[in-house]
Amino acid sequence: MRALETTASRAAAWGGVIQTYAAYLPVTDATPVITLNEGNTPLIKADNFVRAIGGEFDLYLKYEGLNPTCSFKDRGMTLALSKALERGAKVVICASTGNTSASAAAYAARAGMKCVVILPNGKIAMGKLAQALMHGATTIAVEGNFDAALRIVRELGETAEIEVVNSINPVRIEGQKTAAFEICDVLGRAPDFHFLPVGNAGNITAYWRGFREYHAAGRTDRLPRMFGFQAAGAAPLVDGHPVSDPQTVATAIRIGNPASWQGAMDAASASRGHIGKVTDEEILSAHRSIARHEGVFIEPACGAPLAGLIRCVRDGLIPQGSVVTATMTGHGLKDPDAAIQSAGCQPVVVQANTAAVMKVIGL
Repeated sequence: MRALETTASRAAAWGGVIQTYAAYLPVTDATPVITLNEGNTPLIKADNFVRAIGGEFDLYLKYEGLNPTCSFKDRGMTLALSKALERGAKVVICASTGNTSASAAAYAARAGMKCVVILPNGKIAMGKLAQALMHGATTIAVEGNFDAALRIVRELGETAEIEVVNSINPVRIEGQKTAAFEICDVLGRAPDFHFLPVGNAGNITAYWRGFREYHAAGRTDRLPRMFGFQAAGAAPLVDGHPVSDPQTVATAIRIGNPASWQGAMDAASASRGHIGKVTDEEILSAHRSIARHEGVFIEPACGAPLAGLIRCVRDGLIPQGSVVTATMTGHGLKDPDAAIQSAGCQPVVVQANTAAVMKVIGL
């Protein structure tokens, strides 16, 4: 009974990223904290996957799919909504390929604020759309891509009563950097390499900031090399120019003109890292592989850094014995249609008897 009580007490003690990391965040005693107890997501060691790809290093997956709305966006959204409420905003608004809209809608509901989300019509995974609708957001689909939606949001954000909660809002980046803190807290050090998907590029910017701040505070003795990966059909950072019609199965990173472009390039350069691109085929292969080797179900975008890691192993870029971490940005149930297609198989239908089932099993 005592062990159960201790576990329960520890769980109850976690009050979200603002409470835990307030000393590193732009909050004061006057900031009303809007939280769903986000953060504290697991760091899962992935030895089976590493063996499967021929590596000799330690890989840990930062599984952000276990945040309250099942993606990393909750880290920034708790801070964005708290600061919006503090300054007296009446409405929050965002452009989204899905995860931001789900998170904004949930935290706005928690705060008692109106939420408006603008989505590219037909370019959002159903799991994410369902969240925005269920949380009561005013949901508007525009005939255009994410970049067109963000352009509208920027214009509306000039209205005093409206707070934009995309990653162009600097406090979003501040909240997201807490994932880097958690990685260091769990490992007792910073990793040698950190891999993550890159879409609007806020996350790579945020993680690099978090790692640098912990290092500057003497909490770690090293900085990781930051390795970000885009989808080949939506790779403006790699190609060196905006992509007018980005295309990829990984809807979360289907962005042609990232809002945090410079932050991402600075992170890669300053850390002696790399931003590359991988094909949809590589993304889906890694998406399946991590599920089948480790039991970790991720949204397709998370396959990008894993595919990038596979390439790096092939090219001999990860020294033996390295400590590597990788951000898995969202849960696989965010995009169930993509998962079913990626699985490459369907249930086997048989008669309702034991013999028929044994035949399929091969017994």
